[in-house]
Amino acid sequence: MPAIRDVQTLYRSGLAAQRRRKARARWIAHEAARGALPADRFEAVLYFADSEVNLYQLRQWYEPMRHLAEQHPVAVVARNVVTADLLSAECPLPVVHKQTVAEIEEWLGTQRVSIVFYVNQNTRNFQMMRFRDPAHVFISHGESDKDYMASNQLKAYDYTFVAGDAAVERISKRLIDFDAEKRLVKIGRPQVDVDYYGPTLPDDGRTVILYAPTWEGDRPSMTYSSLGSHAGPMLDALIATGTHRIVYRPHPRTGAYDPAYKVLHQAIVRKLDTANAADPAAHHMVDTETAFGWHLKAADACVCDISAVAFDWLATGKPLLLTEPASPEAEVDRSGLVGMIETFRASDAANVVELIRSRPAAMGGWTYDAIVKHYFGASSPGGAIAAFTAAATRVISRRHTSMPAIQSPGD
Repeated sequence: MPAIRDVQTLYRSGLAAQRRRKARARWIAHEAARGALPADRFEAVLYFADSEVNLYQLRQWYEPMRHLAEQHPVAVVARNVVTADLLSAECPLPVVHKQTVAEIEEWLGTQRVSIVFYVNQNTRNFQMMRFRDPAHVFISHGESDKDYMASNQLKAYDYTFVAGDAAVERISKRLIDFDAEKRLVKIGRPQVDVDYYGPTLPDDGRTVILYAPTWEGDRPSMTYSSLGSHAGPMLDALIATGTHRIVYRPHPRTGAYDPAYKVLHQAIVRKLDTANAADPAAHHMVDTETAFGWHLKAADACVCDISAVAFDWLATGKPLLLTEPASPEAEVDRSGLVGMIETFRASDAANVVELIRSRPAAMGGWTYDAIVKHYFGASSPGGAIAAFTAAATRVISRRHTSMPAIQSPGD
């Protein structure tokens, strides 16, 4: 068996190397056709050191960054050539591929970058943070009560842009010796101000249920996924009614850490395929391709785990079933959303239809409107993107004032 695994590993490594070579050739052709980007042009960088598997984290920032770029030009700096190749075809912002720190330093020397944004905690973020002139700002890739959202890594950034009061309270409570008043900036959730393109579902009176489980996590405290606990009986119950349409939206990293979750995912795909074959009018959908966002308008109710999806959905005001993690090791913040609305337990999965109809109650004196305000602040349409742009502009202006007195980056 070890010999077979070695052969499989070598085979996968060969395929990955071949993919990188092809991506590099396409990237070189793209750069040649586009020409060199102008010097002394970019004031902001959206930095991404990850592989393509985590591009979903970057995609949700395209539109807010495009709005910012109308005032302060923004470029995406990608470290991975496969990622850069994919971004060149889809990203509305100029893309720069810089594999090494030396290449980044050389390029930054031609620009007037005052702010660098980070959407995740990739270890190679630290390589970018060696540069002293720009402000380094963590913007994350969603608002949630996951343990990840109050990481001690936040201390490495000059500022962290957060959605609202809930994030400020969460971080202030969990981090020791952290100046929340100075380093946390509330901007709401700019993604809710974006109109997303997506498929058109049949208008036939069926109730559309979005099922958007999170991935399995890479440590016991992050095991929030409901794929192995809720999904089977819940989907069976929804399919059996003949009046529901399921849009299954798995997390892009499903199965990345634990292959068993890939098997669970494949079982759901087969289940929905079988249901569609038995009832062609059902049009159940497996969505692994589109950008998340269109689902918020298209679906009538949502079942999801402790993740950013829950919070984005919350703002719609439509029924939400937030799953209770089945794993006793999952780190659950009972002072957060889980303590504000009744959670959906695995033992009740077969009763999903009735639970959606009755809608989980808000608890502890909270109303749904108050919960939304707590997490995202009070904002009119377009207000969050305006708040993000204003916050970024303030940081850029302060850096522009300070940078002439700062020497070039050192070793």
